[in-house]
Amino acid sequence: MSAETQNIIAVAAEWRAQPGHEATVRQLMLQAAEAVRQHEPGNLLYVAHQDAADPARFFFYEQYANQAALDAHRDSAHYQELVVGQIVPLLAERKVTFYQLLA
Repeated sequence: MSAETQNIIAVAAEWRAQPGHEATVRQLMLQAAEAVRQHEPGNLLYVAHQDAADPARFFFYEQYANQAALDAHRDSAHYQELVVGQIVPLLAERKVTFYQLLA
């Protein structure tokens, strides 16, 4: 494994929107994903999914070059505004797991 890849951090997040807020959460997540891709050079991958059978369920998979890139993501204005400020209050459940890349 190269020095560049050994510090990669993956994030898997599972969310459930409160009833009636599925469309709003979806739209805000599309905005957040676009902002991450445009403004975060340390983000390697950001993929958002919505459950086809249960539209209240969302799954996200993200990769960051290192801890500093993940910290920059969480500290960014768009994350604070869109995710913390607008999406989280609309969620009934939120689970986030962090993973390190295996060699």
